[in-house]
Amino acid sequence: QLQASGGGLVQAGGSLRLSCATSGVSFSRYALGWFRQAPGKEREFVSTISRSGSNTDYADSVKGRFTISRDNTKNTVYLQMNNLEPEDTAVYYCAARESSSYSHLVTGYASANRYPYWGRGTQVTVSS
Repeated sequence: QLQASGGGLVQAGGSLRLSCATSGVSFSRYALGWFRQAPGKEREFVSTISRSGSNTDYADSVKGRFTISRDNTKNTVYLQMNNLEPEDTAVYYCAARESSSYSHLVTGYASANRYPYWGRGTQVTVSS
């Protein structure tokens, strides 16, 4: 079970760090992703990280501002969000899927339907 935390209200230009922890599973077996959903919009891909943490990818809208990382010893994935914009306002979800590759990103990582495991979201609100 995944549990996301760290959301909140922040002014434009500010920062937040989201965390997503789990227990009772072999955390390093799973590639992880962050997605977000704004009101009236579809859930969209934000970022992903390989099982080892050595490879990552980001949506164009967050590149250079967000950083994903993971600590397999703590069963936790993080999303550091800097220079936040009002357009980043959304509920953020972490997701997991088993991956055949330890180091590389496997095809389909940007598709929400490729992730069978989801945490409850955390609200991020960025005021202008």
